[in-house]
Amino acid sequence: MVTANEAAMATEPARLQARPSFQQLQQTLRDRWCSTDEFDTQERHVVVVPSLSLDQEELQKIEGVNHYEERLLFSLIRLRNPNTHLVYVTSQPLHPSIVDYYLELLPGIPSSHARDRLTLLSAYDSSGKPLSQKLLERPRLLNRIRKAINPDRAYMTCYNSTVWERDLSLALGLPLLALDPDLLHWGTKSGSREIFRRCGIPHPIGSELVFDESSLAQVTAEVWEQDPNLKRMVIKLNEGFSGEGNAILDLRELSAVAPGSAGHGDRVRALTAAFHTLSFQSGIETWEHFSAKIPVLGAIAEAFVEGDHKESPSVQGRITPLGKVEILSTHDQELGGPDGQIFLGCSFPARPDYRLEIQDMGQRIGEELARQGALERYGVDFIAVAKGDPKAPQWDLQAIEINLRKGGTTHPLMAMKMLTEGRFHQADGLFYTKQEQVRYYRASDNLQKPQYRGLLPSDLMDIIVAKQLHFNSISGVGATFHLMGCLSEYGKVGLTCIGTSPNHAREIYDQVVAALDESTA
Repeated sequence: MVTANEAAMATEPARLQARPSFQQLQQTLRDRWCSTDEFDTQERHVVVVPSLSLDQEELQKIEGVNHYEERLLFSLIRLRNPNTHLVYVTSQPLHPSIVDYYLELLPGIPSSHARDRLTLLSAYDSSGKPLSQKLLERPRLLNRIRKAINPDRAYMTCYNSTVWERDLSLALGLPLLALDPDLLHWGTKSGSREIFRRCGIPHPIGSELVFDESSLAQVTAEVWEQDPNLKRMVIKLNEGFSGEGNAILDLRELSAVAPGSAGHGDRVRALTAAFHTLSFQSGIETWEHFSAKIPVLGAIAEAFVEGDHKESPSVQGRITPLGKVEILSTHDQELGGPDGQIFLGCSFPARPDYRLEIQDMGQRIGEELARQGALERYGVDFIAVAKGDPKAPQWDLQAIEINLRKGGTTHPLMAMKMLTEGRFHQADGLFYTKQEQVRYYRASDNLQKPQYRGLLPSDLMDIIVAKQLHFNSISGVGATFHLMGCLSEYGKVGLTCIGTSPNHAREIYDQVVAALDESTA
C-alpha cells in the first residue's frame, strides 16, 4: 500500500523536470517585489522562511536559539497592504498570543483582516538542522505551502541564504529575495577585506585566507612583521558570525620573539605554541575545537584595533531587485563578551560625528556588491577610535566585516517602520514618522536575567501595560518586544525602545528593565 507521503514524493520528479533554473526564477523578482516603504494594493504572496542556516554547532552556544525564528515576525508588516498574503513557516508552532501581538501592532488595518491573509505552517521538528533543510525533507509540507499561495505572484524571503535556501526556492518554484549562495564569499572575513580594498575603505592590516594551523602561524607572523608595534591580533574563522569564531592573540606576552628581537622562524614557532592560549569569546571554546574548523572554513589573522575610547558603528543597506542600492540605517552597536566582540544590542542612529561618513562608505560597498550580483540586505561593521580632544574627537574609522544577511539590527528598524509608518532619510541619517517627527531607538536581543524565567508573554504585557511603557501610537514612543518565546524557559527577551531622542530611548529601555526587575524581585 502506498502511503500519502510516498505519493507526494512520487509526484516530485515530473515537477522537477519542468521547473525553471534559479536564475530564471530570480528574473521574476522585479515584478513580484515591492518595498515595504510603499502602500501597495497589488495582489502579492510572500513565503517567509526564517531559517538560521549557519554553523549549527556555533548556534547552539546561543541560549534560546530555537526561538530565533521569531525574529522575522516583523515581516508581518507587509500585511498592512490589503492584498498581500503571507506564509510564515517555522520549525515548531508559534504560540497564538505571540502572533496576535504582532498583528495588533499593525497600524491602519484591523488585525482580523491581516490574520485572514496569514498562513502559519510548521515542520514540528526541533532538531539541530536549518529550517530550510527540514522543509526539503517534507514534500507534503512543501505542497501545503504551494497550495497557500499564487505561484505567479509569490516570492520567498529568508534570514540568510545558502544552498538550502536556493534548493528550497527551486523546489517551491519561487524566486528568492536573497543573495545567490554562489556569492557568499563576499560576506566572509576574507571576502570582506577584498571588497574593502576594491572600494578604498580603510581596514586593519591582515592576512590572506589559509586552511591549516602551520600556514596560519606563518601569515600571523607576516602581519606582525608589517607592524611590529601591534599589541594584539584577532584570529578569525572565515565564516564566523556575531563575534563567535573570533579569538584574541596577545602579542605582548611574546615580546621575546617580536620583530627585531628574533628571526621569522622563531616567531612562527612561538605563535604556533601561543595559539593554544588564545582568548575566546565563549568560555567553553578550546583551541582544539576551534582549530578543527580551520581546514573546513579557513581562517585569517587581523590586527586588533586598539583605542581607549572605541565605538562599534555599523551601516545597513540593501540592493533591490531593481538594482538600486539603498542605505537603510546606521547603528552604534553594544558589544560584550571577554574581549567585547559579541553583539548584544544597538542604538539608532549612529553618532552624528561619523554617521554620514559610514553611510557614504556603506553606499560604495553596496555598489561594489551590486556589481558582483549581490541582492537584498547587507551590513558593514566598523570600529571607530576617538583621536584628539575628548570633547570634540576626530574618529578613525576601520571597516571590519560585511554581513550578507538580515542581522541583529534588521528587526528593530522593521519594528519602528511597522509602528510609525515612517521612513529613513539618507540625507541626514535620521528616521521620520508619518507625521515627520524624528524618532530614535535602543534595542537588544539579550535582555536576560535568571529571575525572568517563568514569565509568560501575557505576564510581560501585564507588567509593561501597568507601567504605561508599551508603544503608544498617539505619542509614537514606547517599547515593543520580540523573542518572547525565549522568556519563560531562558529568562530572555528582545526589545526595541523608541523615543524622541537617544537619551529618551535609553530612558524607556531602563524603565522597562526596572519594571521587570521590580516585578520579579
